[in-house]
Amino acid sequence: MLCELTIEQVAVIEKATVHFQKGFNVLTGETGAGKSILIDSINAILGNRTSKDIVRAGAPKASIWAVFEGLPARTEQTLLEAGYTPEEQLFLQREISAEGKSVCRINGKPAPASFLREICAGLINIHGQHDNQTLLDASKHLSLLDTYARLSPLLENYQKEFRRLVAIEKQIKALAMDEDEKDRKLELLRYQTDEIAQAGLKEQEEEQLIERRNVLRHAQRIAEVLSAAGAALSSAEDAQGVIDLLSVNQTALEEIRLYSPDFSDLSDRWNELYYVAQELLIEIKGKLDEFEEDPAALAEIEERLDVIYRLKQKYGPDIKAILSFEEKARQELEEIEFSDEKLSELLNQRDGLYAQVKKMAAELTRTRTEAFHRLSAQLKESLSFLNMPNITFSLSHKTGSLTVHGQDVLEFLISTNPGESPKPLAKIASGGELSRIMLAFKNVLADADAIDTVIYDEIDTGVSGMAAGRIGEMLHATSFGRQVICVTHTAQIAARADHHLLIEKNVKNGRTYTEIHPLSPDQRAQELARIISGDRVTELSLASAREMLSFSQE
Repeated sequence: MLCELTIEQVAVIEKATVHFQKGFNVLTGETGAGKSILIDSINAILGNRTSKDIVRAGAPKASIWAVFEGLPARTEQTLLEAGYTPEEQLFLQREISAEGKSVCRINGKPAPASFLREICAGLINIHGQHDNQTLLDASKHLSLLDTYARLSPLLENYQKEFRRLVAIEKQIKALAMDEDEKDRKLELLRYQTDEIAQAGLKEQEEEQLIERRNVLRHAQRIAEVLSAAGAALSSAEDAQGVIDLLSVNQTALEEIRLYSPDFSDLSDRWNELYYVAQELLIEIKGKLDEFEEDPAALAEIEERLDVIYRLKQKYGPDIKAILSFEEKARQELEEIEFSDEKLSELLNQRDGLYAQVKKMAAELTRTRTEAFHRLSAQLKESLSFLNMPNITFSLSHKTGSLTVHGQDVLEFLISTNPGESPKPLAKIASGGELSRIMLAFKNVLADADAIDTVIYDEIDTGVSGMAAGRIGEMLHATSFGRQVICVTHTAQIAARADHHLLIEKNVKNGRTYTEIHPLSPDQRAQELARIISGDRVTELSLASAREMLSFSQE
């Protein structure tokens, strides 16, 4: 239940807090006072799309807060699964900046607007001024009937099996190719896998070949450098090498270390240089033996790299991609080679599953048909109460192909006068009739959708007199055990409220301000009189208002 709504810097509302109660809450006020802004604010806090135009002129941002109590178990579970700890009250907040940026919070923690919409879908149902048009759309009638019939468990089981059937059909379609196409595909896949397999590729092979090619291409220069380095280390006929020089000084350093321990470290480090130079010379001589010019080996490497290059042009940017291509091609080859066996298996599965889905669809049809008879009877009763006693409902039903919603193609038809054949709503119902028909649907569906708070934005459009009074009675009756909030211009409806709020617009210092006040019994009479007679409230209109309130309390 929506307990409290606070609005700050939203359009003409600088700041207002509204306290809603259980039962029938009514909001009235002159045209342009800000009733639509209140509905827009509730829509915003529910996570629906909004615009920066909602921000009051000159303000940096608009802020909306809402407090809910008595959350349904499914809402608490959704909050818990998303990491929000359920509390006795649910606090929702939304800020819209003048630049259009939006921030949402749930119990003080940031939340995306999409999650706000998800949890609020089970908290509030808003019936706006244009929602009557949904009745004119035949494609919406199936979901209305399913809601009334509480078909969700049955429909979910059907949809699960239907999606399995669709998946199998896709597999069958993928496997069911003609023989010529199958032969061409097999020939291509065998050629591709054989070509890659014959190459005997290994990962990192290309990098290793390129490195070896670089060495062979520069073998002469490498030999020259290594020979010079070796000559510098070893003795030549006309000069001593580094090793000989280190050896001479090594002996001298060994001698002076006898005179003082201070020379021991110096002697040891010199010895290390000597042994390192010897090891280096051995390694260089070994490398010299390896790096000889080998034109045949170089040609072999070039040929191998050319094979890899041609395969890369066909199958991927590197050896890893080529090998991956080969693996996928082999899998596809196996699937096609065994496709006849697989296709036969899938066809058997499809036939069995189709029969099961068809049976489930028939059960949906039976349940919907039975539910419509009950729905029609309840709608007729509700509409008779709403001063439409001669209306009759019928169902246009066809059995179509299987879809995710079943096999039913249906539309509600009505006849508003005796002797008239049933026709689509769009061809018969006037604005006032449509409002009452929608209210009748809402009244009948109230228990089925199990939503505690229902908001009606001018459900009385096009209705007056006795019909308006009956709408007020029905709204009041619907509010038992739940919360109904109604924006209205009709005195007969407002008189039925358990709680009456006035939305009032004032101009101060050249700026417009909207305020929302709960009304006392005397103030309610004044407001009803204003609705009845306009700006000039007379004693007669006041008496009528008091009488209306008195009758409504009986």
